[in-house]
Amino acid sequence: MDEEGFKAALEEQKTRSRKDAQKEVGDWEVLRDEADVAFLGYDQLELRDAQVVKYRTVVVKGQPQYHIVLNRTPFYPEGGGQVGDTGILVFAGEKIRVLDTKKENNLVIHVVEKLPHFIQDPTVHAEVDASKRHLTESNHSATHLLHAALRKVLGTHVQQKGSYLDDKFLRFDFAHFQKMTDDELAQVEHIVNEKIRQNIALEEARNLPIEEAQQSGAMMLFGEKYGETVRMITFDPGYSRELCGGCHVSQTGKIGYFKITGESAVAAGVRRLEAVTAAGAEMYVNTLEQEMTAIRSTLKAKDLAKAVSDLQDENKRLMKELERMVQEQANGLRGSLRDQLTTVNGISLVAAVLPINDANAIKTLAFQLERELPPSVIAFGSSSPEGKSLLTIKISDALVKEKGLNAGTMVRELAQNSSKVAVGPALFATAGGADASQLDAAVAAVQEYL
Repeated sequence: MDEEGFKAALEEQKTRSRKDAQKEVGDWEVLRDEADVAFLGYDQLELRDAQVVKYRTVVVKGQPQYHIVLNRTPFYPEGGGQVGDTGILVFAGEKIRVLDTKKENNLVIHVVEKLPHFIQDPTVHAEVDASKRHLTESNHSATHLLHAALRKVLGTHVQQKGSYLDDKFLRFDFAHFQKMTDDELAQVEHIVNEKIRQNIALEEARNLPIEEAQQSGAMMLFGEKYGETVRMITFDPGYSRELCGGCHVSQTGKIGYFKITGESAVAAGVRRLEAVTAAGAEMYVNTLEQEMTAIRSTLKAKDLAKAVSDLQDENKRLMKELERMVQEQANGLRGSLRDQLTTVNGISLVAAVLPINDANAIKTLAFQLERELPPSVIAFGSSSPEGKSLLTIKISDALVKEKGLNAGTMVRELAQNSSKVAVGPALFATAGGADASQLDAAVAAVQEYL
């Protein structure tokens, strides 16, 4: 599906979702003329003289939800990747929590915990959660700085493909053809933090004719529909200039610090960055510092890189030593296993449950034993301390050709309840499972195929 097709399908899905959500929407109770409904949240986070225009009760997933529309509001409705504001509405002393803010048919909908007793009170005190809004603004402004930094480091093919941001973190999707390298991520981080330290003042142009915005070189999202006038956000005219309806810091220094926390793929040709700023960045760094302190204390080392490297080397040495010991144990079993050789319908068979559980050692033992014996069938069972089982079957080439025996068929049928069956050539196959209770029976049943 091409980009246009994807956007059309997404818009259709959104429309369907809206229609489904509105199946149980109650009618609006209208109190006042809504002609002068206005959003004032760019400039103020508190109003003491707002009035209710309309309200309603809706049912969402079987639960009532309450919506209020004010004639004027400082609450930003969800849009452009930015979450809606929360806060309080006060009606004649009664405080009502605003749980979310959304936009519908150009109306700002305040989703509240309940309807107030005095909803027709002539004035309403509307107050946005300022702390949450300021942190959200930091993350929103950071996405603009990030977008510009990505284009500078990766190239002008980078285009925003989506975003999400709240007071805790930001997520930014963009067009790019491959995973970003550690060096590229470091460069992007450095550029964004440099712009933050420069404390660049926000330049905001409202109701700007779209032609003027285009001539100024403002970034515009592909597929986005813009009106005749737009709002343009600039942080340094030569660095970041975008059309945007969201909320932003007045100066980049308020963002504090920017830290990328993840990079991943979203779709073909689309990458995703996750990052934190301000309080989120402080918490992220503090958590890392606590983890480093705990690791340093555990390893009792000042040079963590060297301590971890030494630990990895020691682990590799111990693993090799363990493999050697397991192999020696397996080799020590060869003599007793040769003594267990039996003949079933003229076919040599060695069938046993082994006291070892290393798959590689068992495979090596089976191949070695098969080479030392007449044409034969080797069937081994083993179990781990956790109760997991492994069934291994090795058949001599001559028996496969002359008798039509097949290790894969045997394993598949004997281990029907196994979670993992590795079927290769007819000469060798294994099956592993979480239940070892039937292991002895499975090994003994091999003779029925001979």
